[in-house]
Amino acid sequence: MKPMDVSDAEWQARLDLAACYRLIAHYRMTDLIYTHVSARIPGEGDAILINPYGLMFHEIRASDLVRVDLHGEPVRQTHAPINRAGFFIHSAVHEARPDIACVIHTHTTAGMSVAAQEPGLLMLSQHAARFHGRLSYHDYLGVADDDAERRRLAHDLGGNLVMLLRNHGILACGRSTPEAFIEMNYLERACQAQVAAQAGGVPLRVLPDAVAAQTAAQFALARDRRKTADGKTFTLEWAALTRMLDLTDRSWRE
Repeated sequence: MKPMDVSDAEWQARLDLAACYRLIAHYRMTDLIYTHVSARIPGEGDAILINPYGLMFHEIRASDLVRVDLHGEPVRQTHAPINRAGFFIHSAVHEARPDIACVIHTHTTAGMSVAAQEPGLLMLSQHAARFHGRLSYHDYLGVADDDAERRRLAHDLGGNLVMLLRNHGILACGRSTPEAFIEMNYLERACQAQVAAQAGGVPLRVLPDAVAAQTAAQFALARDRRKTADGKTFTLEWAALTRMLDLTDRSWRE
């Protein structure tokens, strides 16, 4: 049930973000209590929702999420701590990209593996081709913790929604929480496919640039055609995913 002091817009953002945490856990993209998903509260400028530090992703409920500003300071009084170091990457993106509503960062085995490979993401699958010309790269210079690194993160992401953090992991963003999750899902699966293909021990068949570019354009066109009147995308996928969550545990809605 929505608390009296929370707006409808904020509660919907909380529900979507809590669902996203549960889905990241369901698809085994977690790293203990580390890595994060953050979401901007619609209509409230730089008010961001993020998980309280110490909870596993499969535990998170809409009411658990903490409101913070771009510096990781709580907007409301709370006894729940957040991981400010973990929020660093998120704050850099939210500050530089006001069009971004949600940021997801993961440390999966496949994501870290591809991020550590010199060629980066290879055009080995349709999932990979989805990101042709739309994937950024960010070199690792140590744990992110200063303003220079914030500027570098924002610069390297540019106008894209996804980025490989070299020797580190994956970043995916979206104009909505559903969009961010779908981008992360397909980038993760593209990385899994690449690592699996490389393990086969035979020469790899890489898609020609022209074919990969055409495929990426087709995905972008299909997305635009499916936009709702308010500009939202992936509503069908999100409805199906939240139905799946409800079948096993509806506590994320609390």
